[in-house]
Amino acid sequence: MTNEELWQAALNELELAVSKANFITWFQNTSIAAHQDGVVVLNVPNAFAKEWLEYKYHKFIVKALRGLSPEIRNIEYVISSELAPLLQKRRREKGIAPQEEQLEFKELMVDRETNLNPRYTFDSFVVGPFNELAHAAAAAVSKNLGRAYNPLFVYGGVGLGKTHLLQAVGNAVKKNSPRLKLIYTTSERFTTELVNFIQNNETHIFKDKYRSYDLLIIDDIQFISGKVKTQEELFHIFNLLYETGKQIIFSSDKPPHAIHDLEERLKSRFEGGMVADIGQPEYESRLAILKSKSFGKENYLNPEVLGFIAANVQKNIRELEGALNSVVAKSKLSGRILNIPEVKEIIDKNTQPKRIVTANQIIKCVAEFYDINEKILFEKTRKKEVVKPRQIAMYLLREDFSGSYPFIGQRFGGRDHTTAIHSYEKIFNELKKNAQLIEEVKRIRELYDYNYLNK
Repeated sequence: MTNEELWQAALNELELAVSKANFITWFQNTSIAAHQDGVVVLNVPNAFAKEWLEYKYHKFIVKALRGLSPEIRNIEYVISSELAPLLQKRRREKGIAPQEEQLEFKELMVDRETNLNPRYTFDSFVVGPFNELAHAAAAAVSKNLGRAYNPLFVYGGVGLGKTHLLQAVGNAVKKNSPRLKLIYTTSERFTTELVNFIQNNETHIFKDKYRSYDLLIIDDIQFISGKVKTQEELFHIFNLLYETGKQIIFSSDKPPHAIHDLEERLKSRFEGGMVADIGQPEYESRLAILKSKSFGKENYLNPEVLGFIAANVQKNIRELEGALNSVVAKSKLSGRILNIPEVKEIIDKNTQPKRIVTANQIIKCVAEFYDINEKILFEKTRKKEVVKPRQIAMYLLREDFSGSYPFIGQRFGGRDHTTAIHSYEKIFNELKKNAQLIEEVKRIRELYDYNYLNK
């Protein structure tokens, strides 16, 4: 098993052990730089990440890696800038030429200036019906900064390729226009950096830095929700970049209007360009992705195994790739291609547990999505901003909780069962023709999973 395969399989385990926000913040842009004599050297982007991984998540990392490779005894954390000298020293001790070491680890290094991972390119991005609009918009932006779609706002669920697509734009611009100044960052990192500058009374340096970019890419922008100072600074940075023809790209797990505790002026800015959705990949796209990811691993897979994985791992690309890497790792250990029952056992072990949703959770998620108080849903009011969420909640109680109509009516303030029937049928019929409503119901259901995994 290669270092890349080992770490990807470990990340698949770690994603289930920590919250979504922490996984994105601390495990992004990490990789295994070396693995020998029972010691794994983990490459991290900065000192902040090193400290958190070493002191807060070390036991989780050790458990995940030892589960895949029992001979691992210890983990060392090394910042990217310190990695090459350390590895050169180890290689010299073992009689390996420095130029060989440089060639081996160059591909693992994340660009310190731009935060871009060179592996994320348009060539390695698999396009299908579920992401073709977002891909086309991103490709257009990469060739025509500040004029094609500005801003570009890409949204979709976890593990569907948003980060890959955003970084592909950055890497394309970096390759074709090396003189342009650009950066990829996450909203969490953006906020942390702002806080540090404020504490040091150097806010002007922060502002000057971000206003100097020709291309600003911010991933997972939904995490600025409720952060007033971050939103204020981002608003002013956005305006200056936009007015000077510079390109801005955002990603989120939901469309702008569905991000809670976000200033209306920012929502308006986000929606002012192109808003593109990445949905869940259908079977044909999942199979194409697996074929792309399995390049060089053909000795451990066959069409039947790939087809089975594609049919049974449906949630997102990250889980799909994690399942593939786990199957390949087990196949390498066994020295043969696994049979379908063995593959099924691996998939059952690695996929996230199916959540059991309750009536209270459904109502809570609906209220959270539409940013209203739960109690208002039970009141006898015909206000439009309440009637629609209430009808959707009744529909979901019927669909996802299998509640009876009398139960649903009673749950909502003792209403007659005919009210529940009317609400269900209205939403059911509306979903056949209303794309916006389809999207809203989809996002509410994603909240089930998010709240379940982070409870």
